[in-house]
Amino acid sequence: MIVTATWLATAIFLGSGVEGDHQRGVLMAKGSFEVRLKPLECSMTGEAGVVLGRMGFDKTFSGDLEGVGVGEMLSARTSVKSSAAYVAMEQISGRLDGKSGSFVVQHAATMHEGEQRQTLEVVPNSGSGELAGIEGTMKIIIKDGLHFYEMHYRLPQ
Repeated sequence: MIVTATWLATAIFLGSGVEGDHQRGVLMAKGSFEVRLKPLECSMTGEAGVVLGRMGFDKTFSGDLEGVGVGEMLSARTSVKSSAAYVAMEQISGRLDGKSGSFVVQHAATMHEGEQRQTLEVVPNSGSGELAGIEGTMKIIIKDGLHFYEMHYRLPQ
C-alpha cells in the first residue's frame, strides 16, 4: 500500500490551470521538494479487487517556495494495472517569492490504464499573511526520482 500511494502521489504529472503571463499578473515559482509518506488507518474497505488507502504526508519545499506542506491523501487502486486515483488536501506554509504566509492546495488525480490526469489548485480564500487572496495551480515534475514543482499564481494588487 505504501508503494502504491507513493507511486500515485509522485507518478502523475499535475496540470496547470492558470492561463496568462506576467502582463496579466500571473507569476511562476519553481523549485524542488522532498516528500515523506506515513500510512494512516483507513476506515474504508475495498471490494472486487479495489485497494483503498489513506496516507499522511509531509513535504519540504525549496527554491522560489521555501517552506513545508502537511497533508492527507485518500487513494484507490484497481485490479487493472496502471488504473488508480487519489485526492488530497495540503496546507503549505512558508515564503513564496519572498512573501510569507500559508495556503491550502487541493489534489485530484486519476490514472486510467497508464493515461494520467491531475489537477492541483489553490483553495479559494485559503491564503494568509502576505499570501492572502492567492489563487493558482501547481505542476509536479519527477525526474530521476527527484521531485520538482512549477507554480503559476496570482496575488491581489
